[in-house]
Amino acid sequence: MLGFIFGFNMRLGRLQYFLASLALVVAFIVLGIVLAMGLAAGTSQKAGLALTGPLMVWIGLFLIANAMLQSMRFRDIGWDPVCVIPAWIAVMALDYVIAGRFPEYAATSAQHGTWVGSLVNLGLSAALLFFPSGADDASSSGGRSVSTAPAATFRSARSSGSATDARLARITGGDAGRRSY
Repeated sequence: MLGFIFGFNMRLGRLQYFLASLALVVAFIVLGIVLAMGLAAGTSQKAGLALTGPLMVWIGLFLIANAMLQSMRFRDIGWDPVCVIPAWIAVMALDYVIAGRFPEYAATSAQHGTWVGSLVNLGLSAALLFFPSGADDASSSGGRSVSTAPAATFRSARSSGSATDARLARITGGDAGRRSY
């Protein structure tokens, strides 16, 4: 469970990503309503200023959770999220600067982005939702995969490994001494 919460190295399949994104949006909408009720209950200026801290934490948590989900999905596709996510952010920042500096390139007068930035955003969002899992690990998204680990052989009493390690290696299909995260 903690691997899912703090899982930048974890992988998410298409359906898992879609359902986790929906759950994240619903959870943060409920939290937003609670924050809005708290803001509406306080009529003074001081009460409004007191809720800006929790509001900033709420926005930050949503952005971090969303980045984790996207990172897990990009890793499942087979792309390196360390390269893709900063490039995505850089393209969106450059798009914002271009649309602000040259308003004639903006998608509409009310938007702060161009059509190119919108298409990049749409393309990467579609990739997150519809690209299949990487070829090296189809089991993370529910597909079948063939184990590439070599079959464990029975060890004699003179070998350096114990019989328990040999049994564990045979059961798990890999080396019992190494952990893979």
